[in-house]
Amino acid sequence: MSLYVMKFGGSSVGDTERMQRVARRIVEKQDEGHQCVVVVSAMGDTTDDLIDQSKVLNPNPPAREMDMLMTTGEQISMSLLSMAIHGLGREAVSYTGWQAGFRTEPVHGKARITDISPIRVNRALDEGKIVIVAGFQGMSDDGEITTLGRGGSDTTAVALAAAINADVCEIYTDVDGIYSTDPRVVKCARKLKEISYDEMLELANLGAAVLHPRAVEYAKHNQVKLVVRSSFNYNEGTVVKEEASMEQGVVVSGIAYDKNVARISILGVGDYPGVLAKMFGELAKEGIDVDIIVQSGVMNGEADFSFTVSLSDRERALSVIHGIRNDLPFRDVTSEDNLVKVSIVGAGMVSHPGVAAQMFEVISKEDVSIKMVSTSEIKVSCVIEGSNLQKVVQALHTAYGLDTDQQAMVGGPQDRR
Repeated sequence: MSLYVMKFGGSSVGDTERMQRVARRIVEKQDEGHQCVVVVSAMGDTTDDLIDQSKVLNPNPPAREMDMLMTTGEQISMSLLSMAIHGLGREAVSYTGWQAGFRTEPVHGKARITDISPIRVNRALDEGKIVIVAGFQGMSDDGEITTLGRGGSDTTAVALAAAINADVCEIYTDVDGIYSTDPRVVKCARKLKEISYDEMLELANLGAAVLHPRAVEYAKHNQVKLVVRSSFNYNEGTVVKEEASMEQGVVVSGIAYDKNVARISILGVGDYPGVLAKMFGELAKEGIDVDIIVQSGVMNGEADFSFTVSLSDRERALSVIHGIRNDLPFRDVTSEDNLVKVSIVGAGMVSHPGVAAQMFEVISKEDVSIKMVSTSEIKVSCVIEGSNLQKVVQALHTAYGLDTDQQAMVGGPQDRR
């Protein structure tokens, strides 16, 4: 008997028909002799609908009340799924995040898990029950309901798998594994049999939406075996593990993109010690993450530099910069938002010189200008105009030998797109 944690995303439980399909899938796993703990997200577009409703009533709702509202989506899913499993003649019990023992920081909207005491989960498993846990949520030590941020159900599943020493954590979604790039953009994307934690973490941080970065970090730290597979078919999924065997000749494992990018350029900043420390220190105080930073050469004692932030943070970042202009004079500040970051990732890049040069050449042949570049041992990222996304991703995918003759599997028969 093995202990499985099975996480189902919003598309997998989007309506009652899909909910019944998931229930049958869980019962089948139990029939194979395994114990099952299931983590669920909110149904379909429930979370977005709740946000829209809140904005109608209050354009700037209190963070605490938003957490109270947002956690209801997962609670609907967990109770309906438990009912569906009971309808199949099996014992199931549903728990909210705090009932399952999740304790978090006292932060609303993006709390981090501080501790998990899965006493009730383990007790229910000992009683032979299937356990359903609402993802994305927990409770602070002062009794406040909190949420883990977008994608937090992935983190819930992995953290719970570590806490109960599960043998496997399966992430069920609308694609049947991790692909070399988004199969909705490149139909001939290659499904990966396995991928390392480090490569997956890079892809997730760079925009690949199949797994949340914090979930991958948690899996790597706790050595949780992750499998990404489809809830619509029984195809073999992709295993995320410490070291993945590299396919012969494949240097780049995947291509990710991020549309949530804005570039801010500050012109005519005095060139003296502490300038960057002051600027980025103030941005950090406001919780604004800065990604790529590029500084130009110095002329007449002044320099220009640019950096990228999330599109959603652009206005706050501009406000911070204007707010310190008296202490840090500059000539002008501009911003752009019609951008996208395209990245190549692969553990084999570290031992293969010329990978970045090939990327630049491919993009150049598509007559696309590169605005910014960032590199690490296993990734290269380029910021380009957003309108060029599809052709650049397709060209890179072909250039690095990632195309296949098979069409990627996305969704069920009724979900093909």
